[in-house]
Amino acid sequence: MDKYSRYYGIFAFVAITLLSGLLSYQILKPAIENMRTLNSDIERQSSVLNEKQNAKQTVERKLKQIKDSISNVQKKIYSPTDSDLGNDTLFFTLYNDLIEMIHSNSIKIKSIDYSYNPETDSFVTGGKDAYFVCEVNMELVSNYVNLGKLIQDIYQYPYYIKMDKISIKPYPKDKKILLTNMKLRLYAHTAPDENTGYNNDNEEDDDE
Repeated sequence: MDKYSRYYGIFAFVAITLLSGLLSYQILKPAIENMRTLNSDIERQSSVLNEKQNAKQTVERKLKQIKDSISNVQKKIYSPTDSDLGNDTLFFTLYNDLIEMIHSNSIKIKSIDYSYNPETDSFVTGGKDAYFVCEVNMELVSNYVNLGKLIQDIYQYPYYIKMDKISIKPYPKDKKILLTNMKLRLYAHTAPDENTGYNNDNEEDDDE
């Protein structure tokens, strides 16, 4: 028995090392599992984010194709038939036509509000005595096809409607559904005017 006594220390060291390793693993096991779960969640969220970004880019690209496919046409500034009209009455025709275009394309209006004569608009700053502006802010729910048809209808509308801003993102639970924030500006002469011709090519100049 004595001849093995010199190995007792080694055996004890190995046993303590194994026991310590096992104990450490048991202590660290929950943290390791949590780390694996976290890494898995990060990978899944990254995949979802990439899908949403790709879907958004696809929508934006297709909408740009629609805009580019519509040739420039002569636009007119809406002119009232009566010189004694209030603000709401003045824009009744344009506003009503806009709502009709939205409904005819089976698009849901989540919210809508409007204001008059935004100070940043060049028609307001440069011709407030001749023009009146109604800014319409809308939140819309639709699919890609119907939203594309609405944009096409707006561009083909005979009176000048400026699409000032548009923000589109897929609905998180169903990427086929689009959530759209759209800002439009409706323009009208403050009084009846026979000279209502307006060239859509000037739109870029107005933004400046």
